[in-house]
Amino acid sequence: MIADRAYSSRAILSHLRGRDIRAVIPQLADQFSHRLRRGRHGGRPPGFDRDTYKQRNSAERCIARLKHWRGLAMRTGKLAIAYQAALHLAAILIWARR
Repeated sequence: MIADRAYSSRAILSHLRGRDIRAVIPQLADQFSHRLRRGRHGGRPPGFDRDTYKQRNSAERCIARLKHWRGLAMRTGKLAIAYQAALHLAAILIWARR
């Protein structure tokens, strides 16, 4: 999972670790300093790969294209299957235009 700095909380990272999902999320500066201030009780810093994090741009651009579809952006479909069908349709049309 590649995410921005806003998702670097301890709860999110522990949830991902519990599901064996490798996360590439940079630490906030205040979290980094807090961990260092705690010394050896601060724990090990989370793994971070700069090259993988740079590739998040393509995923963010794809999500931005999907949000051009008003129904997907606002989640107007109440059923999950309807939302998934709209997502597939949008992805096919985006792919076909390329």
